[in-house]
Parts: sequence; structure tokens; C-alpha cells
Amino acid sequence: MIRQKIRQEWLVAGMLVTAIFCLAGAASAQQAAPPPDVAAQANNPLANFTAFNVHNYYIGELTDLDENGNAFWMRFAKPFRLGKTSWLMRASLPVNTLPVGETLAHETGLGDLNVFAAYLIPMGDRKLSVGIGPQITAPTGKDGLGSDKWSVGLVQTLFNFGSKKIQYGYLLSWQASVAGREEAADVNLGSFQPFVFYQLGRGTYLRSSAVSLYNFENSTYTVPIGFGIGQVIPRAKVVFNAFVELQYSVADKGAGYAKWQIFFALNTQFK
Repeated sequence: MIRQKIRQEWLVAGMLVTAIFCLAGAASAQQAAPPPDVAAQANNPLANFTAFNVHNYYIGELTDLDENGNAFWMRFAKPFRLGKTSWLMRASLPVNTLPVGETLAHETGLGDLNVFAAYLIPMGDRKLSVGIGPQITAPTGKDGLGSDKWSVGLVQTLFNFGSKKIQYGYLLSWQASVAGREEAADVNLGSFQPFVFYQLGRGTYLRSSAVSLYNFENSTYTVPIGFGIGQVIPRAKVVFNAFVELQYSVADKGAGYAKWQIFFALNTQFK
């Protein structure tokens, strides 16, 4: 039954990817090519734009559990200034569907709210964005879908868009719990998200952006790789960026990580 379920999920994944490829090709054929800087900045996590993104991770298999799940993220980003310094705030709130409890029954509800503020380091080369700053996670998740802990930490990110053909960078973060429900497990989590984007032309691009995680509390981890395709669609006052990416864990230890998942999203930048 499990194998049959996984085969069905892979069939759905294949159909989804095929549909996105077709849509990307159709959009590319019908619109003028966006300027190279617009296509590059559409994937810049530190771009100087207000943005609202919806990200969905369909988790086909959770490690050691033989169960699936889903994480739907809403992300809002806003640049701001403190005195003469430039910053970017990003708030992220998930709606999780995960197996919880001894019976592994699926529950759906809010996860934990995360907010970080990155100081944008002035760079002589304008084709390089670098930011660093604090983050905080609030225990807004319902039982089993969040950490039940307040956590604080640091975020550091870099994005190189010097080439019109390929852009790359990373987002590195760490956080640890400082308060919350005593019975809940302590949080001490690091993440590393390398990303690369290869422009095919007319706003279509290939991408890879899987997030590796390491839990310092119990020495569990996941190291996934990803491959996907996206389409940038600029309009007069907004830039849309739709994409899909298959991600597979090539190394993992511990239960509850995504063995494989489909990441599909719509990013919206407001000019």
C-alpha cells in the first residue's frame, strides 16, 4: 500500500511538473523578454522591493514515518531604513498538515511565526547583496505543529547577480530556544540554503534551492538537493515569479524530515 501510494504521488508530481513546463513555455512565447536585471532580481531574497510570496511544500514522504505532509508558507518582505542604514524585514507564517501523536493522525493548523531583519551591508559592487541580522520565532503553532518555544538567532544571506546568465547565493541561519513550555523539546537548529538560478531567456530559468537542516540538540539532519523551473512575468507595477522544484534528501538522520517533496510557489514583487 505504501509503495502504491508513493507511486501515485510521483505520478501527480510528474503531471504537475509537466504542466508547469508547458505554462512556462506558453508564457515565454507570448510575452516580451523581461530585462535581465528584472529576471535576476526576481529571485533576490534581499531585493529592495515589498514582496508577498506563497510557498507550498508537498512532502511525499517523511523520514522514518512512512507518512506524508504539507507546509504552506505565507511570506511578507518589506525594506526599511534605520537612520542612514538599510534593512529588510521578512515575516513567515506556515499552515502545516503533519502526522502528530502516537497514532500519527494528520492535523492541520498554524505553525510557528518567524521574523528576521537583515541589515543590508553597503557593497561597492552593486551586483552583490549581503545582509545579516537577528531573527525570532514565536510559538504560534498548535500542539504538534509547532515547537512550543520562543527562539532567537541570526540570519546571514548573500546573493550574487553579476552575471545575466547565472545568479547564486545562500541563506544561513541559526536559532535556539530561550523560553516556552517546559515539557517541549529545546530548539537548537541550523539551516543552510544554497541557491542557483540559470537563465534560459524570456524570463524562463532553471533553479535549485533546497534547504539543509541540522538539529544540534539530537544530531539529526537532512541534506536535500533540488531541481526546478520557473517563469518571471513582469507587469507595470508588479513582477510575478512562478516556479516548481523537486527536492530529494541525499543524506538524512532522524525522523520527520522530508525524504522527497515538491516545492511550488508564486512570488510577487511590488515596484
